Amino acid sequence: MTGDPPVLALPSQLRAVAASGDELGLAEWVADRLPAAVRAATRHWALRLEPPYEPGGYCSWVAPGVDAHGRPVVLKVGWPHEDAAYEPVALRAWAGDGAVLLLDGLDGLDDLGTRALLLERCDPGMTLGETFVGADEPRQDDVLAGLLRRLRAEPAPPGLPTLEAMCVRWAASLRERRTALAGAAPLDDDVVEAGLADYVALAASAPEQVLLCTDLHAGNVLSARREPWLVIDPKPHVGDAAYDATQHLLNCPARLTADPVGPARRMAGLLDVDPDRVVRWLFARGVVESLDMPVAAGVAADLAVHLGVR
Repeated sequence: MTGDPPVLALPSQLRAVAASGDELGLAEWVADRLPAAVRAATRHWALRLEPPYEPGGYCSWVAPGVDAHGRPVVLKVGWPHEDAAYEPVALRAWAGDGAVLLLDGLDGLDDLGTRALLLERCDPGMTLGETFVGADEPRQDDVLAGLLRRLRAEPAPPGLPTLEAMCVRWAASLRERRTALAGAAPLDDDVVEAGLADYVALAASAPEQVLLCTDLHAGNVLSARREPWLVIDPKPHVGDAAYDATQHLLNCPARLTADPVGPARRMAGLLDVDPDRVVRWLFARGVVESLDMPVAAGVAADLAVHLGVR
């Protein structure tokens, strides 16, 4: 008679998010669905897994291992939610050109549609953010821009969600959250409404529609042997290329606090996109993220003055 299966080790970030209750349904999934999904994927690919990466992601369980052929791989089992639904679609389109290779996928591991991805392992696996810090941080811009130019060159596969639809949804969410705070939110109403107007208008007026990562920052770029740097964990949409500078910029708080316009214009030049659009996207993103990121609220306030909003 066999005993109970071993308790699945959880990386600290996933454990903290599940315990916080901020993401509806995540705690139940972690407790009741994730262990069985990991076991099923491990059996399917005959994997020998190591402990999960620390601190890990917010909504997925990711661990290195070796498959039946002795190949170093990574197993990613993600909580089923809209932002993660299209990751394998983009990875297949890129086919390893600037992004991690998707080796295989396994869908429908439970009635929620939990998916497992078998990915190429990036070794040595240092993040771009760990590699270029302090005075060297602007070197992140060059690497990220080079990767983004390559990734957006691939035609967007059919069926991906649009950036415009995402922006409409997030703008509505921010208005609801600010209403619930009853005046305790940062930023004046006129700044918020100007930012949200820009947020939707910029998405609707994109000069071209390209394949976007949307969540690309220096923590989602890993050092590797096949290429010097590879993108992981995309949240693909189709839309304005200028948008893809914003997540990286918001992850550079010291530079943004000192001068939000300068880094935005630098990234625009590296990406060969309109610098005014990047500045306005950064303003709009600052507004949208203002309830969760103090630096974003400060950036939005500074750019409101620069743009003549107030």
